[in-house]
Amino acid sequence: MQLLPFILKHTQLPEKGIQNTIELLNADCTIPFISRYRKEKTGNLDEVQVGAIVQFKEQFEALEKRKKAIIRAVDEQGVLTTELQQKFERAEDLTQLEDLYLPFKKSKKTKAEVARKNGLEPLAKIIMAQRNDDIEFTASKYLSNTVENEDDALEGARHIISEWINEKTDIRASIRSQLARFAIISTKVIGTKKDDEKAQKFRDYFDWSEPLNKCPSHRLLAILRAESEKFIRVKIELDDERLLDRIENRIIKTNNACAQQIEMALADAYKRLLFPSLSNELLKAAKEKADDDAIAVFSNNLRQLLLGAPLGEKRILAIDPGFRTGCKVVCLDAQGNLLHNETIYPHAPQNDIGGAIKKLSSLANAYKIEAIAIGNGTASRETEQVVKKVLFNNPVEVFVVSEAGASIYSASKIAREEFPNYD
Repeated sequence: MQLLPFILKHTQLPEKGIQNTIELLNADCTIPFISRYRKEKTGNLDEVQVGAIVQFKEQFEALEKRKKAIIRAVDEQGVLTTELQQKFERAEDLTQLEDLYLPFKKSKKTKAEVARKNGLEPLAKIIMAQRNDDIEFTASKYLSNTVENEDDALEGARHIISEWINEKTDIRASIRSQLARFAIISTKVIGTKKDDEKAQKFRDYFDWSEPLNKCPSHRLLAILRAESEKFIRVKIELDDERLLDRIENRIIKTNNACAQQIEMALADAYKRLLFPSLSNELLKAAKEKADDDAIAVFSNNLRQLLLGAPLGEKRILAIDPGFRTGCKVVCLDAQGNLLHNETIYPHAPQNDIGGAIKKLSSLANAYKIEAIAIGNGTASRETEQVVKKVLFNNPVEVFVVSEAGASIYSASKIAREEFPNYD
């Protein structure tokens, strides 16, 4: 998979614009710079579209890095085939890639690994073929010093089958889907903590249950905090019986003794391997989303604090200075609402100083301006000199203010939402 087709698939943006944007990003250009000053190269892509390219570029690079690591690890095990490598390379997201890698992960000694060392993998394959009507007699052929009887042989074979079932990507995807839709989160207080004074702030969750996908972020974070402080136990639940029936219908094709062994192996795989892993994965994703929601709430509250006017509530005329492109001028009311905007050209090459002075005086009178803020970027001092030549009818304070963050904000999604009809 190549970067350009990957981004094309996810954004549907013009190919040439994506290609040029990638080149600019590789040259360490920022989103505001690209969207404001390189429109001719990107085909007029705005900051949101450039941001989307950045997002999927980073996703692709992380995916490719992980692919290389996995292919190298599997190759070192001596089991990498051309077909397997192609499967890894065709994976379109990290979840799919990790599911493909699961059978090759080096892990601690498992029950399935012990059973293989005891020579029981052929028996597991016979059971999965589902064509043997006397599996106990067949199991008797696999007895040894470490496998004492037929029950031990069948149990070992089931452990191997459980591992195979756990590694099937379609089954994992099906369980993920069911968890996302129907998982229930439930909590129980730890008995010894019920009367703990510190636990009382979590008493609402001493006996609680609700669908995980409807649990508000603040509640989920409170539940997980109570669990981390060891006041409650958290459990993810699902209608296991209905889900297992669906999986059995996909795997079991007969009604003989082999089917019974597979049914037992499936139940073991689900309880011991699949459900713990995938429910933890689901809870982790839910926590990440809850964290994002909490950050959004806190950032909004902080935004209100940071946007408090340091000069108090005054009617402001603000100037973004510039030479060739002119000085952008806006008038704001005492609450910061936009009243007027236009551009003046007091500097080279236009040098319309007279027109600029006249316009600033007119705007100050029309909007009862009390203070003027001039950005400290390019042409800042020259613009300040022009402003000082204006004869205002009323006293007007003039300040040079920091432009730090202004360009980033102006090319952001937030700015577009706040001022959708302005450049």
